[in-house]
Amino acid sequence: MAPSGSRSIKRGCQRVLYWIPVLFIALIVAWSYYAYVLQLCIESIEDTGEKVVYLLVYHVIFIMFVWAYWQTIFTTPMNPLKEFHLSHSDKELLEREDRGESQQEILRRIAKDLPIYTRTNSGAIRFCDRCQLLKPDRCHHCSVCDKCILKMDHHCPWVNNCVGFSNYKFFMLFLLYSLLYCLFITATDLQYFIKFWTKGLPDTQAKFHILFLFFSASMFSVSLASLFTYHCWLVCRNRSTLEAVRAPAFRHGTDKSGFSLGFSKNFRQVFGDEVKYWPIPIFSSLGDGCSFPTCLVNLDPEQPSSPTGSNPANKGAAAEGRQFPSKPLRESQSRLLSSTPSWSESDGAADKDRKGASNPGMTIENEA
Repeated sequence: MAPSGSRSIKRGCQRVLYWIPVLFIALIVAWSYYAYVLQLCIESIEDTGEKVVYLLVYHVIFIMFVWAYWQTIFTTPMNPLKEFHLSHSDKELLEREDRGESQQEILRRIAKDLPIYTRTNSGAIRFCDRCQLLKPDRCHHCSVCDKCILKMDHHCPWVNNCVGFSNYKFFMLFLLYSLLYCLFITATDLQYFIKFWTKGLPDTQAKFHILFLFFSASMFSVSLASLFTYHCWLVCRNRSTLEAVRAPAFRHGTDKSGFSLGFSKNFRQVFGDEVKYWPIPIFSSLGDGCSFPTCLVNLDPEQPSSPTGSNPANKGAAAEGRQFPSKPLRESQSRLLSSTPSWSESDGAADKDRKGASNPGMTIENEA
């Protein structure tokens, strides 16, 4: 009982410690609200029109920032569907086998009917011993959360949560609105920062808040701009942070652009098809997170021939012109690119077709 109790205490202390970065951000934001609204706008700005405009714009950005941050923190990361978990009989069969090759044969048999294309660097089926499941494409086990996360990007201590399929859009909006928040404060605080610094305004309590507000907002703007730019690049390439560090491996080898479908489709996978939902922190990403279209062509011998009759030589083509996997996706995944008139459509052709005809709406299917 004692060791078990010690482990429980240790896990409880860890959970408390994990919330410290989030509490730090919350305190900084609360102070910035007090400093900007009360000390700058209400106490220091004399022009009523300027004061009203600053407060209105500030609160719009502030609300969107807090909303996106909340969604990033409290959206539960999605885990693989039950069909990827081993059945009781498969677990017993796997445990009875001692040799790695025999176990791989069992895993290959189970994975045959699943939409799995990625492998380990050695070419083996990706299997999680702790969760006892076959890992879907782009799924990874988080050592902090101690579970497999769909399309895991990274575990972020500043939100105390895994950033993955279920909340990656929220994370991107959190970076965007936090950057806008800092830039807006920096821009509107600058003239009063200069006035206080040059003794243009009386030396009051607001001086410290306005000076420090400018320095902190400027500092956070630089770091947020670099981080947001990097993740924009990842979205455009349809990669996660983990995939940028280590390219996903397929049966033919590693391919850093294996999931890239061109800028338009890459962006819509994260933000969805409906433009009105792009800036709002509500879930609108496409697919179910368990399988993703790839730009590979007939490179997996376990998959049937391509319906278009293309050959592997097309692999050298640009990602936008590559074809999707020949293995049919399930209903929820096949709808991901339902607006494409053909499997081999390039982004240029897609843009031309979008001008001539409207695209059917896409359906998002959340599976518990």
